[in-house]
Amino acid sequence: MGTGTTYLAIAIPFFILLMLGEYYVSKKKKLNVHNLHNSIANISIGIAERLTDILVSGTFYFVYDDLQHRFGIFHIKPGIASWIILLLLTDLIWYWYHRLAHEVNIFWMVHVVHHQSEEFNYTVSARITVLQALVRTGFWCLLPIVGFPAPMIAVMLLIHGLYPFFVHTRVIGKLGILEKILVTPSHHRVHHACNEQYLDKNYGDVFIIWDKLFGTFAEEHEEPVYGLTKQLRTYSFLWQHFHFLFELVLTIRAQTSFKNKLKVIFGSPTLIDPRARLRAERIFRVKQTKTRLGEGLNSYVIWQVILLIACLSAFIYCTPQLGVMFKGLFAIFTILSLINCGAIMEQKKWVFNVEFLRLLVVISIAWPYCRDVNIAPAIIVTGLLLLILFYRTAQKKYLRVVYAVK
Repeated sequence: MGTGTTYLAIAIPFFILLMLGEYYVSKKKKLNVHNLHNSIANISIGIAERLTDILVSGTFYFVYDDLQHRFGIFHIKPGIASWIILLLLTDLIWYWYHRLAHEVNIFWMVHVVHHQSEEFNYTVSARITVLQALVRTGFWCLLPIVGFPAPMIAVMLLIHGLYPFFVHTRVIGKLGILEKILVTPSHHRVHHACNEQYLDKNYGDVFIIWDKLFGTFAEEHEEPVYGLTKQLRTYSFLWQHFHFLFELVLTIRAQTSFKNKLKVIFGSPTLIDPRARLRAERIFRVKQTKTRLGEGLNSYVIWQVILLIACLSAFIYCTPQLGVMFKGLFAIFTILSLINCGAIMEQKKWVFNVEFLRLLVVISIAWPYCRDVNIAPAIIVTGLLLLILFYRTAQKKYLRVVYAVK
């Protein structure tokens, strides 16, 4: 069993405990900083990122190693000075990636998900898409070219990636002298705010010195309002990931010259047609429900998320022993479950189709383990045939139970 996967498996419940601790403290302080469905949407995106990251993270290690051996300007050895330099360089590269992710549409497309939440708490730190992880990892490819070895980079990125979790909170005020050096919760609240005076400020990840050096620093004064300048207002797992892609495509298609199309792709998000969101929502029939979601519905979604978190931790812990087929099926099951949770919170009737697909995936996962039990395959096949034959009836009963539809 790899030590790395063991630590990663343990890290997930550890961060969930911290989220629950923040919730407890916020209630004690009478701070209204949590919304159930927003929090579920945040955690859902984090589950997808953790899953995909564990499946591809090893690839990045070999990419860094290959770059360092082929193109490394220096061959740097571990030491106190080299670790300090690596930390500073990692944070500086992050600053420029993060800044470009707000200033260039093609990068904003993968980063916008992190800023969609209208709340600000530890669950928001989970809003990282796999595409964002890929892009920023590409920026960090500069580190092995400078000459840092892959093992040092892997350790530093793990440490560097932990710190931002702790600055996504409203329960911690200003931190005195630390405000001058480190990115604090106060600094990061500014970054997530959509107040006009706070836009495109405080890009730093660990150190705030880069923002002060490059003129993008703003101090927290006015109460921040969180989210996008034009709020998304949806729990849809898919729409949160892809809405800006469609807005970008629609804006590009409206341009009459190739030069203007390139300008939109590599230009600022301010170039996006403000009507593109509404057009995209009409095309894909995206509409957030106005119906109040009941306790039973909440419980169903909450227990799905709890189960997914537990399964993900076990999956990460056992990853070295799992086959490619099992990994692929588990990934499909997880993504379908996250789509399911978002669709239920939006009260979409097509969610039953997702449930049926999930059932097929579960059967595919269980089938190899049931073949040796004589009666199990016959039971599974019979049940599946009955479900297909009475699909519409089962759908109506499902919607009646989940949405209280008469």
